[in-house]
Amino acid sequence: MKSQSISELVEQDNVRAYVLYYFGIRFYEYSGHTLEQVCREKGLSLETVLKELEQPGINFTESELPLMNYPLDLVIEYLKHAHFIFVKHKLPYIGRLVESFKANHKQYDSVEKDLKILFPLFLEDFIHHIYEEEDTLFKYINLLEKAANGKANPARLYYMMEKSSLQKCAVEHEAHDDEMAGIRKITKDYHLTADAPLHVKVIYTELMQFEKSLITHARVENEILFPKALALENQVKNKFFERSKLN
Repeated sequence: MKSQSISELVEQDNVRAYVLYYFGIRFYEYSGHTLEQVCREKGLSLETVLKELEQPGINFTESELPLMNYPLDLVIEYLKHAHFIFVKHKLPYIGRLVESFKANHKQYDSVEKDLKILFPLFLEDFIHHIYEEEDTLFKYINLLEKAANGKANPARLYYMMEKSSLQKCAVEHEAHDDEMAGIRKITKDYHLTADAPLHVKVIYTELMQFEKSLITHARVENEILFPKALALENQVKNKFFERSKLN
């Protein structure tokens, strides 16, 4: 593998472009160099890079976890970690791929143009959604957990319960799950022609993988987080109003 060119390595497995990126190697800038040449030029350990390239799925994909059995606070930590991976790793990488995208192919010229307009808008909206979720939904659920353990301020709890509606949030969340519909439309469901350029293959691979991650993420929220949180909210409400009757 060390004597193969960067473009050959990425052509064999498009995910390798992501691994190389985090070693500071942009495949489209070093396409004609061998891996050995690039590692020497950048002062990287060839053995370390080879190890990651041979098993790119080990450190760069989500692991399956029995989240249904996890307490709510750990489910939220899992979701926050996924948010971190999205915002700090995956999305900046895809953004850089889109920025540097030069189709030089009549079949993909319009895809290049449209992606360069749509992806930054998608990115801005997606990051806003994530931070809003952490600042409102997750904080409210954490407050409910404190209340269940008798550690919440009753006035603040009452205010938050009046202001927040998990049921409404769950319905709205499910309605906005398909965030990548526009990108799928532009790419014709990530359809590749036989002569698609390598850069196109890498972008489509990363977009498809990111969409799979989003589907997993949405399923965890819709099927695990919200049911657990709604049950907790009902428990806390019953306890709160029973206590208020006694006063």
